[in-house]
Amino acid sequence: MADLFDTFEFPLLTAGVDEVGRGPLAGDVVTAAVILDPDKPIVGLNDSKKLTEKKRLALFDEIREKALSYSIARASIDEIDSLNILQASLLAMKRAVEALPVQPKYVLVDGNRLPKWQYPAQAVVKGDSLHPCIGAASILAKVTRDAEMDALAEQYPEYGFASHKGYPTKVHLNALREHGITPFHRRSYAPVRKIVEELS
Repeated sequence: MADLFDTFEFPLLTAGVDEVGRGPLAGDVVTAAVILDPDKPIVGLNDSKKLTEKKRLALFDEIREKALSYSIARASIDEIDSLNILQASLLAMKRAVEALPVQPKYVLVDGNRLPKWQYPAQAVVKGDSLHPCIGAASILAKVTRDAEMDALAEQYPEYGFASHKGYPTKVHLNALREHGITPFHRRSYAPVRKIVEELS
């Protein structure tokens, strides 16, 4: 299924776009945009969540080496809190596409919503499993964000960021209750907002 490359259905310069980090209580939402090179095929592209960490890391390097064009962008914690996570994610996607060194003729976006932009585009539910370019974007975004959460774990070891990547696991929620919030937590998210209210 993932071997049906974009060039059969879409223009050659088709970018895939995906985001990582809507659900976590901490950290930026990270997006990536990728235009694959049909002359340099990459085997194994898929939804990043369906791949092992070892496979993601290997593909991360291969995508950056072989892609015709790629970029990684984000929306900050402050933007998430002020805009809401959906609008922040769409903003980050827009930034990723606009930052591509080679601009696309068409854009495939994972999900069911499109950013406000001038690009001809299509939203594709579960697109990271259906289109290799979106799968490649999901890998770049996830590896990038995971590395940032690992770095945050070194700064705040008591929160366990390396294991849950900021998602609201039992470990994370218990740490919030015991230690309070960090500057990297999203205050607009209910579990974090509740802790803030309890401590105020």
